[in-house]
Amino acid sequence: MSQQVFLNDTQIPIKDYKLENEGGQRRLTVIFNVTSKDYHDIAVLLYERTFDIKLPSESLDFKGTIVNYSTSLDNLYEPGQTAEYRVTLQEVA
Repeated sequence: MSQQVFLNDTQIPIKDYKLENEGGQRRLTVIFNVTSKDYHDIAVLLYERTFDIKLPSESLDFKGTIVNYSTSLDNLYEPGQTAEYRVTLQEVA
């Protein structure tokens, strides 16, 4: 079974993740691929910035906000492209 994270109600298959505790707050970094087909939907989702986050494999459920974001490609408008996204989410009160 593949790993997955939920940002709000959107399920995203992930390649890898790292879970840390920083100052008593959870910090989750997820790595996942985004295709040119899914680019628009993922971009709109990430613009929300703060999410209800669920990581079922760790029984993790918290509210977090994006504190770091990077991508291997900055133009996924060309068909057939795939980029690796790395998103770090910090728990918020």
